[in-house]
Parts: sequence; C-alpha cells; structure tokens
Amino acid sequence: MSFDSIPEPVANVKRTLTALGADDTVTVFDSRVPTAAAAAATLGCDLAAITNSLVFDVDGAPLLILASGAARVDVRKVAEQLGTGKIRRASPEFVLQHTGQEVGGVAPVGHPEKIKTLLDTSLKTHGVLWAGAGDHNSMFSITYDELQKITGAEEMAVR
Repeated sequence: MSFDSIPEPVANVKRTLTALGADDTVTVFDSRVPTAAAAAATLGCDLAAITNSLVFDVDGAPLLILASGAARVDVRKVAEQLGTGKIRRASPEFVLQHTGQEVGGVAPVGHPEKIKTLLDTSLKTHGVLWAGAGDHNSMFSITYDELQKITGAEEMAVR
C-alpha cells in the first residue's frame, strides 16, 4: 500500500509519529480492528497490551485516556484524582471534532490540537503496546515509555 493510498487520518498519525521522533510502526490490516478484542485477536497479543484511546467530555473539553483494553476506566476515580467535575463518555461527533478520527480508530496522537492525556499505569507491565492509528484498520506498536514521551500524558491509575 503506498503512502498516498492510506486514509488521511492514518497518514496524519504516521507523520506525527515521525515528527515526534517515534518509529513509524503503523500496520494497516485487511480486516477491521475497531475494538480491543478484535485487535488482540488479529495481532495475537494479550488484550491488556492493547491501548484504547478513549475520549471523554469534561465540561465541554476533551480528555483522552490511554487505557488497557482489558479494563474499564473508573471515571469517578479519575475525576477525583484530577479534581474535576463529572467525566462523561464523549459522543462520536465530539470525538471526531477533537481528534479528526472516528470512534474505534482513535490514535493517541495526530489530533488537530493538543488534548489533555492520561496514561493508564497498568500498561507498564507490557513490553510492547499496540494503539489505534487513526482508522478501523490500522494500529501501531510502541513501548510504554515512548508512548508517554510522545503524548506528554500524565501517568495515572485509571481503574
């Protein structure tokens, strides 16, 4: 697949990874990988090594939580740690507006503007993590430390 034939959100993630000094490890699959379970099955890896990019709405501002695919985010715990009001799951329209990517394909990087980001500390236990790369068919691999570095995420126990 040539770079020109890659969907724009994926091309944007690839450019962003390169600009941030990270290896471009984006893989485009023939089948869709819109969920952590589908991605883990396709990749043959532990579900917990899939890094879900979950967008939440905090009083109209986006909050990106990079969480293990094996766990559910405890939004009350996160709100308490951040000292914010209620954290709500964002609508698909809100996600697209703030990330330029559709739900199920959101990457940790490549958004139109910087989004406050949290990184689930439980992901530290995996040598290689896999994250969405901008659409339902693409993922990229990265280490926990590199993911924290390129996103500038605040490390936090989110479950």
